[in-house]
Amino acid sequence: MLFGNLAQKGCIVKTAGVHESIFRFEGKACVYDSQEAACNAILGGEVKAGNVVVIRYEGPKGGPGMQEMLYPTSYIKSMHLGAQCALVTDGRFSGGTRGPCIGHISPEAMEGGVIAIVKDGDRIRIDIAKRKIDVLLSDKEIKDRFSTWKPLKPKITKGYLARYAKMVTSAGTGAVMK
Repeated sequence: MLFGNLAQKGCIVKTAGVHESIFRFEGKACVYDSQEAACNAILGGEVKAGNVVVIRYEGPKGGPGMQEMLYPTSYIKSMHLGAQCALVTDGRFSGGTRGPCIGHISPEAMEGGVIAIVKDGDRIRIDIAKRKIDVLLSDKEIKDRFSTWKPLKPKITKGYLARYAKMVTSAGTGAVMK
C-alpha cells in the first residue's frame, strides 16, 4: 500500500511486478477520464517515456464498478514503455500486472479525491520503497483547484448499476454497498 496526497486513504501496487530500478518514479501526468480515452492516447502515441498515465473515474462509483486495466497496461507494454511509464488509476489491475501500476486510488475521483484535480503536465512522484505517492502540488494549489471542481455526471443513471454507484463505498473500504 502507498499513501500520500494523491491517495490519502491509500492505493495498491504489486511490488513483485515492479523491478527495483523503478521503485522510485517521477514523471509528467497524462490525464484521462476513462480507460477508453487512455487506450486511444497510448495507441495514438500521446504517451511518452517518463509520463505517468492517470486514468480516473473508473473507481467503484465512477465506473461504476472497477474495470480491470488490462488494455492500457498491455498497450503501454506493446509501445515498449513498460519500464518507462507509470500508470495510476482509481480502477483496478489483475494479478498479472507488471511495472509501476498503481490502482485502487482512494478516495476516487468521483468522491472528490485529489486524483480528480490532477492536470496534464503535473508531476507525480511514486516511491514504492517509502510507500509514498504524491502529485507535486502545494496544499494551496490543491485547494484552489477544488474550488472550481465538479464531478462528472454519472455514466449510468438508471437500473442496478446506478443504484450501485450511488450506494457503493470506496475501494479503500472494500467497494461494498452501504
